[in-house]
Amino acid sequence: MSNHAFYRYLTHRNKPQLKNVFYPDIFTFNITLNQTMQIPFKYYKIAAVILLSLLILLAIGGGIAYSKREILLKATIEKAIKKAKKDYNLDLKIKSARFAGLKTVELKDISVIPYQRDSLMTIQNLRIGIKLWPLIFGDIKLAEVKMSNAKINLVKKDTTSNYDFLFRKKNVDPLEKSRKVNLAELANNLLNQLLYKIPDDMDIRNFEIKFTDDPRVVDLYTTSATIDNGNVKSTIKVNGNESVWHVQGEVDPGDKQLNLMLFADGKKVELPYIQQKFGLKLNFDTVSTEMKRVRRSGDEFKISGSWAIKNLLINHPRIAANDIVVPSGSIDADMLIGENFISVDSTSTIHLKNVEAHPFIRYTLYPQKIYELKLHTDELNAQELINAFPQGLFESLEGIQVAGKLQYDLNFYLNTKQPDNVVFDSRLNKNGFKIVKWGKTNLQKINGPFVYTPYEYGKPMRNITIGPQNANYTPINDISPYLKNALLTAEDPSFYSHKGFVEESIRKAIATNFKEKAFKRGGSTISMQLVKNVYLNRQKNLARKMEEVLLVWMIENGRLSNKERMFETYLNLIEWGRNVYGIGEASRYYFGKQPSQLDLGESIFLVSIVPRPKSGLYFFENDGSLRGRLHGYFKLIGGLMAKRGMAQADSNAYGFYSVRLKESLRRQMAPVDSLAIDTLMDDDSENSEGILQQIFGKRRRDTINIKDLNKLRILPRDSTLSSADERREKRHQEREAKRKVSGN
Repeated sequence: MSNHAFYRYLTHRNKPQLKNVFYPDIFTFNITLNQTMQIPFKYYKIAAVILLSLLILLAIGGGIAYSKREILLKATIEKAIKKAKKDYNLDLKIKSARFAGLKTVELKDISVIPYQRDSLMTIQNLRIGIKLWPLIFGDIKLAEVKMSNAKINLVKKDTTSNYDFLFRKKNVDPLEKSRKVNLAELANNLLNQLLYKIPDDMDIRNFEIKFTDDPRVVDLYTTSATIDNGNVKSTIKVNGNESVWHVQGEVDPGDKQLNLMLFADGKKVELPYIQQKFGLKLNFDTVSTEMKRVRRSGDEFKISGSWAIKNLLINHPRIAANDIVVPSGSIDADMLIGENFISVDSTSTIHLKNVEAHPFIRYTLYPQKIYELKLHTDELNAQELINAFPQGLFESLEGIQVAGKLQYDLNFYLNTKQPDNVVFDSRLNKNGFKIVKWGKTNLQKINGPFVYTPYEYGKPMRNITIGPQNANYTPINDISPYLKNALLTAEDPSFYSHKGFVEESIRKAIATNFKEKAFKRGGSTISMQLVKNVYLNRQKNLARKMEEVLLVWMIENGRLSNKERMFETYLNLIEWGRNVYGIGEASRYYFGKQPSQLDLGESIFLVSIVPRPKSGLYFFENDGSLRGRLHGYFKLIGGLMAKRGMAQADSNAYGFYSVRLKESLRRQMAPVDSLAIDTLMDDDSENSEGILQQIFGKRRRDTINIKDLNKLRILPRDSTLSSADERREKRHQEREAKRKVSGN
């Protein structure tokens, strides 16, 4: 029985009781309504006529639109052709276009040719179906795509290409340009537009994308690419029959979800063009991506997904000397996009074998550009962490066995408007950590005699014994205090108190390099310079720098050697001139003295050439005295030493005028084409190149530049200056030195 029938049954059976008990107001309402709203029947007829008329008009309009659809299609195509010509100087041609049914368009023989360029695109057959319901609300969503015999031809010749129109800047209204971009809204719109273009059904046959960058060619030929009920399958031939790739997975544009995987038949997925163009060898077994959730909440747009890769291999001389292999790596990421920022949330997790780390990355675009990076791990089994390192990344640690726990935290924050307030905090915390068994390298070898082989541009020079067996080897107590203190002042003032790193120096280096837009300053310590000389190859790459940091931490925090021994070893192996290594050789070579006999001036001179050891002889006049351009450096280092109680205050440039080159060397001096010293230290800093400059810069000694000595304008011997220029140079040096000393 229906609700209405049941209601009538109850009311007819016992009206008084229902009115008083169950529905006291219903009958009152009905009586009142019937008394006050008596609608004449003619109004019902009028309403019915109006509704019928509207339906007829809609039907007539739809019929007219349907009959005129070919005309509308033709007008739309003509408009697109004119726009392509006007905005991009493209010749767009479509031989035929027609409707096939209510919502499907068929196009034949399409071509796109940029003006005076190679043909960009040709399509023989293209069939596109549109969803009608979203179209009512202004959204164009694809229901069907069928395409056959299509080709995209990208050609680059010298500095021109047939696709450079894509990168031309358009004239933008100044008012429009001044408006701030809402990144969340932009990301939402872009993702929607991308998903809207994924059809429910797709069938692509014989589609080729060819990129020519003479003499390099990349040819991707799709024999079949389909989407059927959300299932994606595609086969791609790379450079003919060189390899066959497959894309498989699932897509659901309506729910904004996708899960795709790329792999190759019987071999790795390789990218030969990247290797030919950039010298980067890159291949992998499989790579997959999954978009799990997409949601917009207020001014924030969030995408949750994951990316994974199997057996990734990377090889580039700037990254590492050997192949680097990542057996398994993945990230579960929550990307958050706000009105003015893009970030990877701290809920994200990086997986490397059994190790997990949680990154936080954020880039704020306005009102000030801000870079933020954080990385956190829970307490990890130390051996599992070592095992998780990619194969080939750290050669010296291969086979090492460790015990205990390790935990890491990194915090970096840089406001581009306030670079001096940069935050850098890196901590590797240990709990019961110890080395159980050495691997490829014994990190305690510096505690006894060993053989050191210096290299020049990748070639070994000679073997040097670091120990009493070498007549030039000098114990630390037999080295002049002036030399030791001057070197510490210039290179690493806090050597005896830090544990391998000086975060304040690194922080200042970041700020300076950012402001200068160049690598003018770094944060290397004596510990780091010692490790790179003793344990690592001389190749300048990212892996070696990372390995250097890790070895320094192990030596310093594991107390594998004491500071005295480390400093003694350092003084006995660093280069001081052309094929001159160790302080014993250096003191005899320049001054014919024992290291213990060096005075203040001679010590400061030797320290000044540490970053540029082969330049030593070029600072002397023919009579063996120092050229005037080192005067400011002596006042700076000597002043710092006096300030710290390491030397007597001296208004006569701390021994500058008393330095005399050994007589037999004065005839060997020769001019050089250029000379740039970059070793001046301030009170809290040490000297060496920046990390990236070591990796990607010109060949130069591995020392970090704190205050570029080019600012002191030290010039080579063969520089031709007038007397007036000489005086100006000298005054400039003195002013710079005073400024630096007062800043300390």
